[in-house]
Amino acid sequence: MRNLAVRIFLFACLFFALCSCGKSDRHYDFKARVVSKVSETHTLVVDHENIPGFMAAMTMPYPVAANVDLSGVEAGDRIAARVVVNKDGDYELTKVAVTDSSHRQKEVNETRQLFPGEEIPDVELVNQDGKKLRLSDSRGKTVLLTFIYTRCPMPTFCPRLSSLFAAVEKELAKDPKEYARTRLISVSIDPKFDSPPVLRKYGPAYLNGDEKKFEHWSFTVPTPENLKKLAQAFALVYEEEDNQIAHSMSTVLIGPDGRLIKEWNVSDWIATDAVAAMRQVENAKN
Repeated sequence: MRNLAVRIFLFACLFFALCSCGKSDRHYDFKARVVSKVSETHTLVVDHENIPGFMAAMTMPYPVAANVDLSGVEAGDRIAARVVVNKDGDYELTKVAVTDSSHRQKEVNETRQLFPGEEIPDVELVNQDGKKLRLSDSRGKTVLLTFIYTRCPMPTFCPRLSSLFAAVEKELAKDPKEYARTRLISVSIDPKFDSPPVLRKYGPAYLNGDEKKFEHWSFTVPTPENLKKLAQAFALVYEEEDNQIAHSMSTVLIGPDGRLIKEWNVSDWIATDAVAAMRQVENAKN
């Protein structure tokens, strides 16, 4: 059984690990199962074995070199691949060969990642009060949305994202007009555990105990199917194991017209980045 905590920690620290690779390019051969394919960004999300000297076994996305043809690769395929890490810490797959296609799904599970300017999926969510809402309910407002789950044990993941949102909430609240034109939404990736009562208990710790702020910052949970739609749209990877969830990070800025403006796929952004981006959207309206 893979150690989930190690997998999450290594995923979070991947950039720093890669930067210490040395002065010359290195390559590592490994075997993996294809979880999904993102054609628009020429990326494979794979569940790979332990790669000695590079990465513990985990599920994560890998960019693929432009000259590698992925037309014959589908979700469910078993592959042999090579990852090359250059002196700057950038990495990509340079070789991908399908070794077993017998597990291939009847339909290709190809992630449809959204690009800026595209309309977001109008999925239904349930908030901390048990009230159903749709993302389209926020039309006319600038929305900052992220993915968390309440049991997340890694301080650099969900707790950090919620703390960043708390800082954004505090800054926006300084201007009542700005506050009224914006909204924050946290979406749980743990539908089995994060019920509305659990979310209502979780939220106040980040709202400075003021539950009235739930009107501006909603803590929500989707159905598993709707979660899958959002994950596909925003390139979110998640996998349950040992009663915890290994996951990537995705925070998105949605314009008043319901279209994607910007996204952050790590947690190294700061609150002022998000507030500035939200204000830029508002200023463009005027």
